Amino acid sequence: MIGIDLFAGVGGMTRGAIQAGIDVDFAVERDMYAASAYLNNNPCSDVFTDDIRKLTPQRIKQIPRGSNGTIVFGGPPCQGFSYSNSRTRGAQNENNWLFEHFVRVVKIWRPDFIVLENVQGITNTAGGLICEVILDRFDQLGYELTYGTLDALDFGVPQRRSRFFVIGSRGRKIELPPKRTLQPTTVKDAIFDLPNLVNGAAKSWLSYGECPPSLYAKKLRRNLSGCSSNLVTKNSDRVIRRYKFVPPGGNWENIPSKMMDNYKDRNRCHTGIYHRLRYDRPSVVIGNYRKNMLIHPSEDRGLSVREAARIQSFPDSYEFAGSIGFQQQQVGNAVPPMLAQAVFSQLLIG
Repeated sequence: MIGIDLFAGVGGMTRGAIQAGIDVDFAVERDMYAASAYLNNNPCSDVFTDDIRKLTPQRIKQIPRGSNGTIVFGGPPCQGFSYSNSRTRGAQNENNWLFEHFVRVVKIWRPDFIVLENVQGITNTAGGLICEVILDRFDQLGYELTYGTLDALDFGVPQRRSRFFVIGSRGRKIELPPKRTLQPTTVKDAIFDLPNLVNGAAKSWLSYGECPPSLYAKKLRRNLSGCSSNLVTKNSDRVIRRYKFVPPGGNWENIPSKMMDNYKDRNRCHTGIYHRLRYDRPSVVIGNYRKNMLIHPSEDRGLSVREAARIQSFPDSYEFAGSIGFQQQQVGNAVPPMLAQAVFSQLLIG
């Protein structure tokens, strides 16, 4: 089966598709650093590195089609749909309508299957209008639709991360994949063997620190002797002092008020701010983990890019591109490959 990845980012959905047995021959990603990382990890794909609105019908028609079926998948930019971004969640936000270009590609290329992914908040944006329009567009194009929310935790990912999926098929309805994990994967399962680091660590490649603590870690390590992207944000001394007060599972509420004096209203901090992960539990959402000051379970520092990538279920061979800030964004914005793989596998088996 041949696939097209729209709004591809660094390629989380593509990696899941490949792991499920789909060849991804074409992708669209406008960010130059994310596109560079995508190409480095998926050299067989042709990447359109520009705004999807500039992708012409002629170019779309030139994309090769496989003899065993075709699929268009992707996640339109989700910032406008996020619960944490209430200022731009209305129908007036132009970026909230970029899914129309997903629909445009589908209308021209006429794939056998579609998979659209987004944050759970899309179901309530503009009173549910945008979600209703998306479903109506695909229904009008003749697709049998299934849609709903999946939690990455239920598919082996060591992270609570709920995402909204729409699966469309011509001729038969495909159900969402059932839960596959009874025992959640923990943070310790995911990152315990990675190198010990310090605040501001900047040496990309390092040898592993321990033997793999779980089948999960062993799967992501494969036969490597070490990994790249062991990069940690350099936090100020004031921030590091705050970290020391936060126990595993705690957050900003554990930090003395006098040490949070630069916050105008300390009580408006959400629970994810200064959250320290626990080794014995799955992670909270790996989103903008630098901005949220997400803390390592046992060390007084932020997460490294590789630790966040492990929690997202990227294999250790996966390389990210650009400065640490760009790499953090690439990891945080991605769909966990193992979650995507479960969706694509369900599609292939019907």
